Amino acid sequence: MSRPLQADPTTNIEHEAVAAPGAKATWPPFLARAADSDLFYSFRRSPLTIAATVITAACFLSAGFAPWIAPHDPFDPATLQLLDAFTPPAWVEGGTSRYLLGTDDQGRDVLSVIMYGTRISLQVGLFAVLLAVVLGVGFGVLSGYVGGMVDTIVMRLADIQLTMPSFLVALMVNGVARTALPQHYQSELAIFVLIFAIGISEWPRFARVTRGGTLVEKNKDYVAAARIIGVHPGMIMLRHVLPNVLGPVLVLATIGLALAIISEATLSFLGVGVPPTTPSLGTLIRVGNNFLFSGEWWITLLPVAALVFLVLSVNVLGDWLRDALNPKLR
Repeated sequence: MSRPLQADPTTNIEHEAVAAPGAKATWPPFLARAADSDLFYSFRRSPLTIAATVITAACFLSAGFAPWIAPHDPFDPATLQLLDAFTPPAWVEGGTSRYLLGTDDQGRDVLSVIMYGTRISLQVGLFAVLLAVVLGVGFGVLSGYVGGMVDTIVMRLADIQLTMPSFLVALMVNGVARTALPQHYQSELAIFVLIFAIGISEWPRFARVTRGGTLVEKNKDYVAAARIIGVHPGMIMLRHVLPNVLGPVLVLATIGLALAIISEATLSFLGVGVPPTTPSLGTLIRVGNNFLFSGEWWITLLPVAALVFLVLSVNVLGDWLRDALNPKLR
């Protein structure tokens, strides 16, 4: 009779050592690559960036799900009680747990209007930055790749606009658009006009950054090879040059989002942004400013705090992203 084969303990150890990495292979490959990337390493080594990410995510989630998680609906007149107006926050004498952050002059819950106001401000900021990115990146890649008269015209237009503060450009565009629109359409299209005004005032920054990257990329070998094999210039710009110049644009867009939110709040505070009945952060601050020195400080200071935390956290993320994507700082 042949002897039964006995398991070799060293062989089992080797098999276990080989099988251990196989357990990690169950994770999706893109998650494994992201966890081992320098970007994620830099992120988890920065407590300030993690805190900014948590605050930004909380602002986005509370704004996005405001219709479902807000304690009250500020757009529903049936839920408003004028007798509850000027109720202080819950931790102040005279406050109630029903209104954690108090109420405004119309009896609206301040926590709810901050959620809805952040929703409007983020919508305006995101779409304005998206418009600026599309215009700026498109003109920047075109002028950098084509050159010649196209480059001269685009860059001179950008230089002319950069001589004026972007806020004044947005204010001028917003005023012209409101004058051109019929009276009964101004309230309905006010948000779209505001998005257009802020977006059109920020495109030169993206155009100049993208043009600089395009001038570097178009002289590289892969672009020359694409030209030799007969690829259309439009496809070269879209499929080869554009993906390689989007890194700085992403950083600039993150910082531009904070600037767009501030521009919206400033224009709304001045009364030329969203309609007064729309609870954006700017309109909340403007309305609360009338009661700041009469003792109802929470109506304006709490929306100001929400705006400051939102803009500061987005700026911190933009600064971290700029440093993390810079190979000279690695």
